[in-house]
Amino acid sequence: MRTTSLALLLLAALGLTAGCGEDDAPPRLRLATTTSTDNSGLLRAILPAFEAQYGGPVDVVAVGTGQALKLGERGEADLLLVHARAREDAFVAAGHGIDRRDIMWNDFVIAGPASDPAGIAGGTEGAAALAKIAAAGVHFVSRGDDSGTHTRERALWERAGGRPAWSGYLDAGQGMGPCLTIADEKRAYVLTDRGTFLAYRGRLDLEILVEGDPALRNPYGAMRVNPARHAHVNAAGAKALLDYLGSEACQAAIAAFRVDGEALFHPAQEP
Repeated sequence: MRTTSLALLLLAALGLTAGCGEDDAPPRLRLATTTSTDNSGLLRAILPAFEAQYGGPVDVVAVGTGQALKLGERGEADLLLVHARAREDAFVAAGHGIDRRDIMWNDFVIAGPASDPAGIAGGTEGAAALAKIAAAGVHFVSRGDDSGTHTRERALWERAGGRPAWSGYLDAGQGMGPCLTIADEKRAYVLTDRGTFLAYRGRLDLEILVEGDPALRNPYGAMRVNPARHAHVNAAGAKALLDYLGSEACQAAIAAFRVDGEALFHPAQEP
């Protein structure tokens, strides 16, 4: 009885007990997020605590940021966790999302073979590195999937004066994990978030060659899908999950998440 009472108290704190008996499952809760948060293993580290309180699983759809935003526009998700700030702001401004909050950040790096045929190792400017890769005519794997990573790649090409056409440019149309695998097989360069690279590093023969550019910082934000646009969305569950992601407990879990002793993500309040 004490366990049941505690569970009910937790659900009441989340605002989710209305209309639910002890044997009722909570409303379905859908999180549309990026392949980087999924591939890195972060969600498997931070969601179980919330799911235990919520009383059921969070249905995670891991896609590129562009696809996640489209799911939100159609009301096919309740909460979004993505990483393309300008597009997030536009999503909210258009009335599709509400209550956007900073959740965490990591950074992008450019990885490639140790032989480094384009000679980019040690560089600190992402745009300059991409220009050298193109000039060398070697292989580069692009996400090509309208994701946050692909959005950042396009921004870097703009800074470099535009992306030239060359046969070594491979448009994969895949998530971050598969793109790293393709780059490894092709001995190619790839723009990747650091978290997914570290999670995959043990199975890759690639190295981080360029890092540290402020233009490579990669913030993640979460927002609720606007229930005024889609009355069927789980507004209460989305708010509960959003509150949890920004809570001290979850922010501490994000900071504590490690692969081989290295932090993959940093909580939003960490500079």
